[in-house]
Amino acid sequence: MKSEKSILTAFLLNLAFSVLEAAGGIFTGSTAILSDAVHDLGDAVSIGAAYFLEKKSRQKPDKTYTYGYSRYSVLGGAITILILLIGSAAVIFHALSRLVHPAEIRYDGMILLAVIGVFVNLTAALVTRKGNSLNRKAVTLHLLEDVLGWTVVLTGALIMRFTDIAIIDPLMSIGTSCFILVHALRHTKEILDIFLEKTPDGIDIPEITEHLLKIDGILDVHHIHIWSLNGQCHCATMHIVTGSDSSLIREKVRDELTEHGIGHVTLEVEKDGENCPLKHCDPGSAEPAHHYHH
Repeated sequence: MKSEKSILTAFLLNLAFSVLEAAGGIFTGSTAILSDAVHDLGDAVSIGAAYFLEKKSRQKPDKTYTYGYSRYSVLGGAITILILLIGSAAVIFHALSRLVHPAEIRYDGMILLAVIGVFVNLTAALVTRKGNSLNRKAVTLHLLEDVLGWTVVLTGALIMRFTDIAIIDPLMSIGTSCFILVHALRHTKEILDIFLEKTPDGIDIPEITEHLLKIDGILDVHHIHIWSLNGQCHCATMHIVTGSDSSLIREKVRDELTEHGIGHVTLEVEKDGENCPLKHCDPGSAEPAHHYHH
């Protein structure tokens, strides 16, 4: 709930400020501020979507989404990053045209807007900084980058105020946008890893297998699959071969996996000597599901 409220607060702040920015950008003639207005409006839209999807992600599992809706939060992060990438590319294109055709800039108005921009985005970033969801992280990344961007704009405006070197304005836009692109692409990889069900960072399957095989009664472990629902909730399925009491073995395996940060576990216990046709998993195989041995 705290995550939802913080995202809603950030949305309202960004939406209000983006309108002020647009007017200020037109008044001052600054491409850096006008571009930031478009960028912040995109932020507001993406943060609004993030709020809705964060709220959706809290819904409990049902017959349609048996794992629950937590991945909607990741979808919110993906939308936010996509808008960030498109907005940054548009800013760079506009700034390049200003390098060729410089425009007159009202520096005093630019300085005032930059000060307000730093304050508003820093306030919003402080509101959203707590929490672990990828959605919230993407929103906070947005806001911190905006703080940096406005700090650069403020510095550049002060320099231009005393030197009258107008080319600094589009150069600031390009530099800030390139910085944002690099960080957004890095965050995109994290989101794609979840959707592609990559083994979560920090989880070593050979190490986990080694630990499980040290449990008394476990003869073999295979058909291991570990993935993450949303970057926080990790899931695992595996086959355990044992000649001991299966209920006791299940409990020990779950305890071991919990220590590795895996909370949602599905186990299939096989008897020693039982033939398992899926010992070497091949998801692309045409082998029908009823070949599983329970």
